[in-house]
Amino acid sequence: MTPPKGFATRAIHHAYDPADNEGALTPPLHLTSTFAFESAEAGAEMFAGARDGHVYSRISNPTCDLLERRMAALEGAEAGLALASGMGAITATLWTLLGPGDEVIVDETLYGCTFAFMRHGLSKWGVTITHVDMSDTDALRNAISDATRVVYFETPANPNMRLVDIRAAARIAHGAGASVVVDNTYATPYLTRPIELGADIVVHSATKYLGGHGDVVAGIVVGRAADVAEIRVVGMKDMTGAVMAPFNAMLVLRGLKTLSLRMERHCSSAQAVAEWLERQPGVRRVFYPGLDSFDQGGVAAAQMDRPGAMIAFELTGGLEAGRAMMNRLAMIERAVSLGDCETLIQHPASMTHSTYTPEERAEHGIGDGLIRLSVGLEDVDDIIADLAQALPAPRPTSAA
Repeated sequence: MTPPKGFATRAIHHAYDPADNEGALTPPLHLTSTFAFESAEAGAEMFAGARDGHVYSRISNPTCDLLERRMAALEGAEAGLALASGMGAITATLWTLLGPGDEVIVDETLYGCTFAFMRHGLSKWGVTITHVDMSDTDALRNAISDATRVVYFETPANPNMRLVDIRAAARIAHGAGASVVVDNTYATPYLTRPIELGADIVVHSATKYLGGHGDVVAGIVVGRAADVAEIRVVGMKDMTGAVMAPFNAMLVLRGLKTLSLRMERHCSSAQAVAEWLERQPGVRRVFYPGLDSFDQGGVAAAQMDRPGAMIAFELTGGLEAGRAMMNRLAMIERAVSLGDCETLIQHPASMTHSTYTPEERAEHGIGDGLIRLSVGLEDVDDIIADLAQALPAPRPTSAA
């Protein structure tokens, strides 16, 4: 029996043989909207699902298909689906799984657009949105009802780094007949593989670490083949039309080839930056799974191979101190998104999570003074030096 290939090998080689493509080492880009059938009968069989093949690029495309197969292999899933954006992946999945009268239980902390889609989108169509502190397994167990169809969460959560025990959440959800959907954008399959821990479906904003270069917007869904097929036909094809362009699939495939190398560098630099930040007098608190002070270190150790590259922190001076610090940065870029080669910093309350009202942010653990840092691939000494010159200078102590 051939031993399974390693992560980096799968990310580079899985599901592609140059010999099948005129010897081309790089997979070809299939820029076509439609596909010709060898006969009328063959076309009818493909539409009926009785024959494999591509019909129309709003349903499938060979370049996207390779990305889907490769992502499924990296996540340990049966099948994958490439979509136009991370929100396309989320909306196509939930539109497929939920209907009027159903309930989705979600963690207290969500990416701002995900929160807005659920609270201001799904809820309009008769879906009940129930927020629960999923770091407390008893709270999830007590919230599950006969109407619960989906349990949804991010881990680590955007932006405050809260973790959810995936194994525990899956046991509780499955005991009630609900599916578990996990947003794995922050961790990537290099660090966490939710399917192996009991999740049913995993979604990604492939814009972030999977693409890795800040030049593409894309989304991924992986899970059981039957679930993914339904999301493809219902959620993507018929309901959202959130179809990934083949060129974008090519860019994400390129990014996957270096994912393991990039994540190692991202994580080692983030660890150094988080430890440095925690020692600074102007920093009130740092949230990073690799720190001894992180409240959920046990969960991180159990389900993350490394602590990741996202850091959240608060300055003692609150929001105004954070804004002043960000405006003094010389190299680190003030920008939303994450997982790029560049180190990026942003203020969630006024940027990515401005879809929350102030009351909702307070309720969901997103402080007005919270700063989110995506540690990039620059020399770590340069990242720290830029933070050092931008942080408020410590106040001199009076003489005794």
